[in-house]
Amino acid sequence: MSIPLPSQSPVHKPEAEYSASEYNGSTRAGSAQSDIEKAEHSERSSTISGRTSPQEKATPPSGSTADLNAEEDIIVGWDGPKDPQNPRNWSNKHRWIVTFVVSFFTFISPVGSSISSPALPQISADLNIPPGSVLENMSLSIFVLAYALGPLIWGPLSELYGRQIILQISNIWFLSMPTTSYQNSFPDGHLVFNTLCGVSKTPTQMLVFRFFAGFGGAAPQSLGGGVVGDLWSPEERALAMSIYSLAPLVGPSTGPLVGGWIAERSNWQWVFWSVSIADAVLQIVGFIFIRETYAPELLKRKARKLRKETGNPRIRSAFERPDRHWTAVMARGLITPLVFLATEPIVQVFALYMAVLYGVLYLSLTTFVKVFKEQYGESTGIAGIHYLAIALGSTVGGQAGARILNYVYRRLKEKNGGVGTPEMRLPLLMVSSMTLPIGLLIYGWTANARVFWFVPDLGVFIYSVGIGGNWTCMQTYIVDNYALHAASAIAGVVSFRAFAGFGFPLFADKMYSKLGYGWGNSVLALICLVIGCPSPFFFYKYGPKLRSWSRAASVEQ
Repeated sequence: MSIPLPSQSPVHKPEAEYSASEYNGSTRAGSAQSDIEKAEHSERSSTISGRTSPQEKATPPSGSTADLNAEEDIIVGWDGPKDPQNPRNWSNKHRWIVTFVVSFFTFISPVGSSISSPALPQISADLNIPPGSVLENMSLSIFVLAYALGPLIWGPLSELYGRQIILQISNIWFLSMPTTSYQNSFPDGHLVFNTLCGVSKTPTQMLVFRFFAGFGGAAPQSLGGGVVGDLWSPEERALAMSIYSLAPLVGPSTGPLVGGWIAERSNWQWVFWSVSIADAVLQIVGFIFIRETYAPELLKRKARKLRKETGNPRIRSAFERPDRHWTAVMARGLITPLVFLATEPIVQVFALYMAVLYGVLYLSLTTFVKVFKEQYGESTGIAGIHYLAIALGSTVGGQAGARILNYVYRRLKEKNGGVGTPEMRLPLLMVSSMTLPIGLLIYGWTANARVFWFVPDLGVFIYSVGIGGNWTCMQTYIVDNYALHAASAIAGVVSFRAFAGFGFPLFADKMYSKLGYGWGNSVLALICLVIGCPSPFFFYKYGPKLRSWSRAASVEQ
């Protein structure tokens, strides 16, 4: 099959159209700038659409170069704004299915990160780990440490090969590894990382397997937001982002809720094996429903197909570069998020605030069972029920926050002549940032005084509402600020917050043993107050100026 080639008079797209329609605001930084430069080169290049104009009907057959300048490339783009291949033009049903499946991919990993929390005493007893030690808490939090490295590896790989295959491979990585023998401790063959945690015989084995399971589970944390950006426009994005953002919040609290009953009624090994079973089922669902959403990859495939059909090697997408090598992409993927953290004030401040939120979340997950067992004399299973306060608070904060965020954004956009700005995401954050210190103070002092269990749960619910709402606001604000570079900005934030998720639980026991739950949570409340409360006001006023100074910021209307 052949298609007619465009005539000498080039048909091109301006840079803005490439950034909004073809890039979908979801590429990684580093390549984005060079890709846009290539898009600018299309001013003197041709663009293939799936339609044939009268001029095109008169052109020579494919493979003929009589009418082409030797230096011209033929740029493949979408077939107009309604191109059904563009993920944003998929049916709402299709887009929501992909959004939910990717959100569940993102959900299962945090479940695995925290599900062993109620079983830590049993694990420590069997593996000879001193109770209450840093090593005991590390066996839980080292899973989250892998989140710091994962986005820096999986992100560049998705840039090279697309999001679909990387999400699938990373989940299989979370599930599987080929092994040899471990001194007859494990059977040979194809075993699962998470399952290997359940057959660990030493603390070292547990730490290694937990880290590698976390590394595989890190991919949805960094790629999922990009998938949401691929599928939904800025005005539609808040609700989808709120659902996706719930996964890393509700997942950690769901894990101990289930893990407490499993540990009490079975043994700690089944805590890990239950996650493996659920993840295997999810993997099958992913194979059925997840499709590629990354615009550069889709256009690259389209160009490859046209090159094969026409025999013309000049056909390419705006995002293909002949000199682009995978080593350069990987190196840039490792470096660019760190550059964002080092040079972008918006990323720096919100990465720090997200780190505090993540640290408080995992510190709570580590100590919850101990608080309600020691202060209220509850069993492991009953104490695990209190994790519902985190799950419910995060859900309410995320869902209510998304709807309020959408409403406020649209109203402010209307008042601004139909032009939206990232700062329109911040008014909600100005209010919700106060919920964290308030909730932490209620939880800490009432638990310290052994007040009726509902009251500390209420405090936990309040600060969890803040975590869910703040998370949605900040992530959407970052995506809106760095439309073309959102994946790199988010990767930097995810990596930075992972260190807090790893580190906060390590000092939890010592902090509470010295300060008590009242003063210990007061310290955390003060940190949230100092970092979280002024930042939305500052960026609401100075965000546009900071964006004008930034070489990476790009706003998608």
